[in-house]
Amino acid sequence: MRALRPLLILSLLLLPGSAGVAIPQDGPPAVPVRVFEAVRQDLASQTWVPGTVMSRHDARLAAEVPGQLVWVADAGHVVGAGQMVARIDDASLQLQLRDDEARIRRLEANLAYLEQQVERTRRLSEEQVVAASNLEQVTSQRETAEQELVAARVGRERTEFLLSRTEVRAPFAGKVVERLQPAGSYASVGSPIVRLVDVNQVEIRALAPLAIERWVNDGMAVPIEMAGETLAGRVTSVIRVGDERSRMFEVRVQQQVPSQGSSQSRMPIIGAAVRVGLPNSGSREVIAVPRDALVLRSDSIYVFKVAADGTAQRVTVETGVGNGSLIEVIGDVSPGEKIVVRGAERLRPGQAVKITEG
Repeated sequence: MRALRPLLILSLLLLPGSAGVAIPQDGPPAVPVRVFEAVRQDLASQTWVPGTVMSRHDARLAAEVPGQLVWVADAGHVVGAGQMVARIDDASLQLQLRDDEARIRRLEANLAYLEQQVERTRRLSEEQVVAASNLEQVTSQRETAEQELVAARVGRERTEFLLSRTEVRAPFAGKVVERLQPAGSYASVGSPIVRLVDVNQVEIRALAPLAIERWVNDGMAVPIEMAGETLAGRVTSVIRVGDERSRMFEVRVQQQVPSQGSSQSRMPIIGAAVRVGLPNSGSREVIAVPRDALVLRSDSIYVFKVAADGTAQRVTVETGVGNGSLIEVIGDVSPGEKIVVRGAERLRPGQAVKITEG
């Protein structure tokens, strides 16, 4: 019994749950990671060029008739197409319209009298009571009166047109962003009164070097970078006219409308500075992964891919062309393989991983 006692104590110490004894584990727990499947697609290297957000409709509305401004919309006032943004005193034009109408009535009465005169003179001429020259004279007077009446009616139409222009109306829907003349001031013909901007329809005006013109085409998808955020955009127009001093040409870009429920923010305010990524070479088929998958070291660049047994496998790669968030990798990476994009910094080759998000 005394000989068996040490063996019994040793057995109790080795039992699971015995106090003070560490239980061996199968290994460290799996590291949670996010992955991205490597893709085969056409990529071209990019050049980032400066751009400015601008409205497609931005106008300084001017007076078409002279006069005192009796009302001007305040800055921030939102109007629809055809709505009034300013009004000019029309008192003098109303008086002119009354004078035009009186002149027309006078000429109409005179023309009616001359028509009767022509008819009477024609009968007398047929009866050879008066000379034929009298008929010609009266007929000429009637025709002159007809033309004077036409001119008077045109004058009335001109006055009515000028009256309609005393109300300055918006040619498009937008917001008054600046009052260039206050109410009470005198507006001359052509003097700007308000600045109207369509804040809903915006685009980017980017200037790019002439050297990349051959690679930029209408309709191509391009990234837009502003305030550290990358948005999806599309080239709407390439203006293939270069400036001889700056050697730049203009590209117009619009932000693509985000899908419903997307977290992508809307276009920044008009006048904001952005950058647009434009291709500077032809595209070619490559194996691409997100830039976040790269682990950069002083002597190498590598990525981790998830092996079939759920462990991390380190692969040394070289990088090639980049486009937006994707970059070409040259190495033992095939399309469809799961590449770690979050959590790679703390991984070791052969370590078990747990995919938390795709």
